[in-house]
Amino acid sequence: MFEGMYAAAAGMSAQQQQLAAISNDLANSSTTGYKSERVGFRDLLYSEVNQAGTATTVGAGAAAEVLGRNQSQGAIQGTDNPLDLAIEGAGYFTVKRPNGSVALTRDGAFELNGRGQLTTSEGDLLDPPITLPAGVSPSDVTINSDGTVTAAGGRALGRITLVNVSSPDHLLADGGSLFSTTAASGPARALAGGAIHQSALEASNVNTSTEMVQLVDTQRSYQLESSAIQTENQMMSIANQLVS
Repeated sequence: MFEGMYAAAAGMSAQQQQLAAISNDLANSSTTGYKSERVGFRDLLYSEVNQAGTATTVGAGAAAEVLGRNQSQGAIQGTDNPLDLAIEGAGYFTVKRPNGSVALTRDGAFELNGRGQLTTSEGDLLDPPITLPAGVSPSDVTINSDGTVTAAGGRALGRITLVNVSSPDHLLADGGSLFSTTAASGPARALAGGAIHQSALEASNVNTSTEMVQLVDTQRSYQLESSAIQTENQMMSIANQLVS
């Protein structure tokens, strides 16, 4: 009889993980370059039991796990900032954190630090670095779709290189729209192709309406699992009374 209770408890745990993913997506629905999470469910171990002389197979419930992220393109929205950059298609910007480690991001809301270097809003340096010389303002900068950066008069300032990995679903999310490569994702390699849009940002690809429907569905599934545990508990109480 405990099998039903264990299976329902496993289902509640799976629904909790689904709820966590949905909540994270909704919280980041306005985050530049954010990609929604994909959650999958799988059956837990099945075992054979003998009930009233009849052999039957009983499942242990379900489990959930994050399979990766929805890599679909977010809407590209124009801005008035010439340092705002959006990626169309696959690829990531590369940034260098204060500890020297390298991270990937699709958040192209870049700024200038005190040295005229392009950085993220958190201060991580664009890599390879792009530095605006003294006297050159952001409005004087042109960034072509291939990443070439020039100042007024055609003065070359460098090139922004996009990278990609063989399995983006296996990148490790570090928070702040940053990702680190893993053995499963493969190393970051220069991307042939991909287009950069200046004075634009890629919006989150979270579909709020879809997420809200999934939220209601997940909450109801959680309630059903909870009701199953209560039913199992009542059945055990009746069984104990019959035995006594």
